Amino acid sequence: MGLKKTSSKLSQTAVLKQIVKRCSSLGRKQEQHYEDVPKGHFVVYVGINRSRYIIPISFLSHPEFQKLLQRAEEEFGFDHEMGLTIPCEEHVFESLTSMLR
Repeated sequence: MGLKKTSSKLSQTAVLKQIVKRCSSLGRKQEQHYEDVPKGHFVVYVGINRSRYIIPISFLSHPEFQKLLQRAEEEFGFDHEMGLTIPCEEHVFESLTSMLR
């Protein structure tokens, strides 16, 4: 059982690294203002209006944020050119991220 948990943890880490890598490469290709993204951060788009947020990579380790990423994958997938979109209302996202800081 411990091996399965470790394996799951390793695959989760690999998935998170892929997300960060994809977000970083999308940012370089798609964002005209990429230089405003500090090292250790990445861009996500939230809500119906796709508002742009710059968030720390450390958020990826929080279970609450991982749930949002799972919803994003289910709803939008990660293989599109518009950047990582989080399917949640902006005020909910802002509330969550303020608790994670």
